[in-house]
This record gives sequence, C-alpha cells and structure tokens, in this order.
Amino acid sequence: MDIAAMSTMLTQGKIIQQANLSVMKMAMNSAENSGQMIKELADNNVKMMELSVNPHVGSNFDMKL
Repeated sequence: MDIAAMSTMLTQGKIIQQANLSVMKMAMNSAENSGQMIKELADNNVKMMELSVNPHVGSNFDMKL
C-alpha cells in the first residue's frame, strides 16, 4: 500500500470518528433536554395534584399577637 492511499484512509477514518462523536453529543444533549422537561412536568403535576386534593391548605394564614 502506498503512502498516499494510507494517508487518505487515515483521514477518512478521523472524519468518520469526528462525525460519530458529533452525532453522539447531539443525542446526549437531546436526552438531557428531554429529561429536564419530564422532570419539570412531573414537578408541575405534583403541585397540581396537591392543590386539587387540599385546595384550602396554605391559602389562608391566621395570626394573633
């Protein structure tokens, strides 16, 4: 195998590796964003459920001095 062909193969291998790494980073970012959105939805649902079960709790505060 000559030097030029070997150099081309190594360069193509590096490009493929960089492309794979870039796609993996995008997938990880997407998964992280999805996880954050699911957590926010779950937190909101818990608050909504608490209010629907006990809507009067925490709405008034009576204090005497």
